[in-house]
Amino acid sequence: MITATEITKAQEAMARLQEAISSVIVGQERVVEVVLWALLGRGHVLLEGVPGLGKTLLVRALARALGLSFSRIQCTPDLMPADILGTHIFSEDGFQFLPGPVFANVVLADEVNRATPKTQSALLEAMQERQVTVGKATYPLPDPFMVLATQNPIEMEGTYPLPEAQVDRFLFKAEVGYPAEKELVEIIRRNTVGEGIVLPEPVVSQEEVLLAQRVVAALPVHEEFLSYAARLVLATHPKEGGAEAVQKYVLYGASPRAGLALILGAKARAFLAGRLHLEVEDIHSAFRPAFIHRVILNFRAEAEGVGPWDVLQEVLRTVPRP
Repeated sequence: MITATEITKAQEAMARLQEAISSVIVGQERVVEVVLWALLGRGHVLLEGVPGLGKTLLVRALARALGLSFSRIQCTPDLMPADILGTHIFSEDGFQFLPGPVFANVVLADEVNRATPKTQSALLEAMQERQVTVGKATYPLPDPFMVLATQNPIEMEGTYPLPEAQVDRFLFKAEVGYPAEKELVEIIRRNTVGEGIVLPEPVVSQEEVLLAQRVVAALPVHEEFLSYAARLVLATHPKEGGAEAVQKYVLYGASPRAGLALILGAKARAFLAGRLHLEVEDIHSAFRPAFIHRVILNFRAEAEGVGPWDVLQEVLRTVPRP
């Protein structure tokens, strides 16, 4: 049972975390919000955008403000699974396991789609089961555990598309866009005046993070919202009587994980807004980052220049809201 005191403590901790991140990151409020949703929902985030937009800086600022262990994996085509998971080494005491960089609370997989599919798959078990199996031994990962992977657009040279099974394991996908002129001026100023960007000091403890996760998990959700989330998921699947865009352009619809992400994102948004109940706007706000990477379009969509969001917008219009 979550008490009122614990709820207040968790809300104050998340407010300090948001303030600490905003002291480093200029703009990108939506991206920061989605990352915090994933943190509160015990999930992972795929950050997509061209190089130089601050994706790595955002993750570093988050990890520093959380005061948790942090590791960075720079993905390259020659990276091997053992470089991520760890390996057994021989010492005076015999064979011992040397943990890889995945054994941290916050893991940054930088430019994850520059690694080969073999290496990308090394993260599958870690992200889903929160454990790593090497040989015959299984090792638990720390709690909390969060993977933030940055990804360049697929059309850029030297990238490998992520397997659908791995993409689905990211709770949300945050699309990082270019800053506006005013924001760009501030970015230039912060990086060229004085000592440049200074990462924040830790403002949240591990216990406060785990408490906030428990509070969000305990938030009640009305049956109507659960039903609405299920209808939105089913509406992305091609079927007779469904949205025209879905029937024409969708090869595979969203998985059940989309519904989980939708509700978790809505609960986290309500919590960060100081509410202990969900509203329809919470569902709609979480819809795009929860669904955008889970709908697979067919060749016709590619040929006609139709993207996932074009289809999802029609889904949102056609499914009756509660």
